[in-house]
Amino acid sequence: MNENVISCNALTKRFGDFTAVDSITFDVEKGEIFGFLGANGAGKTTAMRMLCGLSIPTSGEATIAGFNVYKETEKIKKNIGYMSQKFSLYDDLTVQENITFFAGIYGLSDKSIKENSASLLKQLGMEDQANKRVGSLPLGWKQKLAFSTAIIHKPEIVFLDEPTGGVDPVTRRQFWDLIYEASGNGITVFVTTHYMDEAEYCNRVSIMVDGRVEALDTPTNLKKQFNVSTMDEVFYHLAREAKRGE
Repeated sequence: MNENVISCNALTKRFGDFTAVDSITFDVEKGEIFGFLGANGAGKTTAMRMLCGLSIPTSGEATIAGFNVYKETEKIKKNIGYMSQKFSLYDDLTVQENITFFAGIYGLSDKSIKENSASLLKQLGMEDQANKRVGSLPLGWKQKLAFSTAIIHKPEIVFLDEPTGGVDPVTRRQFWDLIYEASGNGITVFVTTHYMDEAEYCNRVSIMVDGRVEALDTPTNLKKQFNVSTMDEVFYHLAREAKRGE
């Protein structure tokens, strides 16, 4: 892996006198699983909104999938996938209707939607659930479906915003199998999480404190750097230095 699909240089976002994101610089390689961590109020969500083309930076530079965050936000949106903790699904629509809806939003043709829907349902083992309302599905099934619809258009990057919040450890581990599969297929995974055991699954991890990236390396190297045995301890070591909260 040597092709950067996310490049940030001194990326900054201010709201009046408040600097939410303070000159962050990092690159993410194609196919990498990149963990983006930080306590509440650290600036993660604001940074992610800029990277997704939803918020224009105050200063600095960034390209996402080769597109400029100032001038090409619509192109960015077409080349990324996004999944939030709420799973981004419509409970009152069926499984098939959700797949069709999101595939359409991502610009797939009717023919591609039909082909990809059939393939996706088979891959997930949900052919028998195609006409069931999503609201009736177990949480784990919803989670897998939401992730699959987020990458149905084969994006360069998928942004996962605390995607495993509120689910049990077994389901969380199964979800990470999907992440590994997507990464193996060349999709870059940019993930925020509050679960430090999940940080161990990432190729590299950045940790934000008070709007700045205070640590960035592999989980193994970060634990060596701070002379601790778990990512929990790395995180708490840095979070203790934070001056701002929620």
